[in-house]
Amino acid sequence: MAESNFVDYVKIYCRSGKGGRGSMHMHRAKYVPNGGPDGGDGGRGGDVILRGNRNYWTLLHLKYDRHAFAGHGGNGSKCKSYGKDGEDKIIEVPCGTVVYNAETGEYICDVTEHEQEVILLKGGRGGLGNWRFRTATRQAPRFAQPGEPMQELTVILELKLLADVGLVGFPNAGKSTLLSAVSSARPKIANYPFTTLEPNLGIVSYRDGKSFVMADIPGIIEGASEGKGLGLRFLRHIERNSLLLFMVPGDTDDIRHDYEVLLNELATFNPEMLDKQRVLAITKSDMLDEELIEMLEENLPTDIPHVFISSLTGMGIPMLKDILWTELNSESNKLAAIIKEDKLVHRPKDLSKLPQELKDMGEEEEIEFIDDWDEEEYEEFDDFEYLDEDVNE
Repeated sequence: MAESNFVDYVKIYCRSGKGGRGSMHMHRAKYVPNGGPDGGDGGRGGDVILRGNRNYWTLLHLKYDRHAFAGHGGNGSKCKSYGKDGEDKIIEVPCGTVVYNAETGEYICDVTEHEQEVILLKGGRGGLGNWRFRTATRQAPRFAQPGEPMQELTVILELKLLADVGLVGFPNAGKSTLLSAVSSARPKIANYPFTTLEPNLGIVSYRDGKSFVMADIPGIIEGASEGKGLGLRFLRHIERNSLLLFMVPGDTDDIRHDYEVLLNELATFNPEMLDKQRVLAITKSDMLDEELIEMLEENLPTDIPHVFISSLTGMGIPMLKDILWTELNSESNKLAAIIKEDKLVHRPKDLSKLPQELKDMGEEEEIEFIDDWDEEEYEEFDDFEYLDEDVNE
């Protein structure tokens, strides 16, 4: 992973802005006796906002910028002058980013659409100046409000790729070869397991200018849902795919058994994956003759469509595209997507596996917090009333 720029896991420290304090000022002007209170309100602190951006496909830009600070609100002043509002801190993230609390593992929010904005931390409200507290019986209030404090939170940003079709298979099953054959993507291809170390996306062209997005993830091995191999780290990337394309080589001893092993790993990782549309592709079929193909078909699963393909010779590729397009646009798939969107439930993050995930992503070191809290200014923060320096002018 040292040579890769694909980052799908980042831990950052966020802090909103504190509200500015209100002013306790009495109006003073020549020929204006008893001018009365004119202290202005403090400005609000800035918010920390997450914004979806389709131009990003990785969290690399946040890996080395691990502090997100919003601006503090300005203090109020005389002549009913309001303090300046703090500047909001906007964090651009790729679509498909999920946010968790790094301390509790609790799900916070999900950014799935371009320019979608989610307020992660709300800035503190500014305090009211003494001008706000004048009444008929209290014409010279000598107190004002302090601003609300800032909020702090350490979060984990986890990227889950958005694609129409996700490729699922054992290492060296031909997933990257298929992606390179049907799209312009150029993933690394070699004749050894775990050639793919990071997810790859490709746009597959179909008839009449139509297209769909295909995602290739590193190979899954038995026990991947428990942390073996690379599966645990990348299984989440197919949670959002509309359709799963299972790929099993034609020279496998038992195609049905391998398919069931892959299906069991997905079910163990997230049972909701079983609700997705599925298609089975038997790869490397150029090594099989028609008689052998007929024999293999007798033992294939009957509850999902299947097709024999060869990415090298192009065998079955047009038929595969037809099946994928039909399944993607089927009424059952559209209905499942609507139900999924309305009833989407995010599970809390498993903190028992968090240290290992952080170590794998180079995030095991603790974030060095930068604190500019002024203790003297907020020594009496809990006290509602305070005197301003302007009183003795």
